[in-house]
Amino acid sequence: MTVERASSSVVLAVGVVLAVGCSAAAPKSPEQERADAATAERVDAALDADPIYYFRHVEVSVDDGVALLRGYVWTTDELYHAQQIARRVPGVTQVRNEMELERQGNRGGGGGTGSQ
Repeated sequence: MTVERASSSVVLAVGVVLAVGCSAAAPKSPEQERADAATAERVDAALDADPIYYFRHVEVSVDDGVALLRGYVWTTDELYHAQQIARRVPGVTQVRNEMELERQGNRGGGGGTGSQ
């Protein structure tokens, strides 16, 4: 192996180590953990307080102000409304939607009988 090739391999290896090391998120402080938990509770309460839609099947988590909505809803209007509610909650900087649309009693539009 030539010196030039060996030095290129070392540079590449150092670059990979730095890229992997820098990609790991720093652990949250206790204050940030509490802030995220409080924001998630406010989003959950706002969804539960909605007089039009039933959001009991939507789970909320918050990470650094980013609200993640998971679970399922029955209509696209309901899906968009949940996102709007979450955006209005103090402390939410962004909303990520991972909700599923339930169709005919089956999640994801499956072809079952509709009974549960």
